Parts: sequence; structure tokens; C-alpha cells
Amino acid sequence: MEHISAHMTGRAHGKERVTERGELMRYFMEKLNRDRLRDALPLLTMARMGRTLQGIGTRDLYYLRSVCDGASNFSKKFWWEINPKLHALQPSQLTPQGKKVSKRVPRTRG
Repeated sequence: MEHISAHMTGRAHGKERVTERGELMRYFMEKLNRDRLRDALPLLTMARMGRTLQGIGTRDLYYLRSVCDGASNFSKKFWWEINPKLHALQPSQLTPQGKKVSKRVPRTRG
């Protein structure tokens, strides 16, 4: 005689919540982890993606996805788009690597 659970189908074992935002986070995580694996960097987790995308709304995540998909380098475009500090600077203040250029003016006496 078999247990009754052997005849029941339709429900997966364990508690799994599938949300629209979670699917987008998983999409970003998988795309970014491919590049991170290739570059021998530690892989991102869902918890880290949640923290990274914390202040970004779901609508904006769809926009971010479309922008990153259209870019030649997904990872580079993703990290550029989610960093608000880079967007506050003028293009002339950035190097090709996206870092701030410090313009130090020598003091003159006189």
C-alpha cells in the first residue's frame, strides 16, 4: 500500500514564491554571473541582487533589462546604469574607464 502523497500531484515540495520582480532579479543574476564566472570573480547571490536593486522599481527593472540587452557588454552597462554617482558627473569629468578625474590646479604665489 502506497502513501497518499504518492498519488497527489500539482504542488511542488517546499515553499516557492515566484514573483515578477524575483524573475527579473534572477535574470540579471544569471547574465551577470556568466561574465563573473569567466573573469574568476565570486558569483552574485539572490540576496546580493536584492540589495543591489533595492531602490529600483519593477518598471525601471524592465527598462534596465532592455537597455542592458541592447548593449554590447551587458555587465558593464548594468553596473553603469545602477550607479547614480556616475550620472551626476559631466562627461568631461570621466575617464574612459568611468572613473572620476581629479583636476588638481597648482597654486601660484603672488
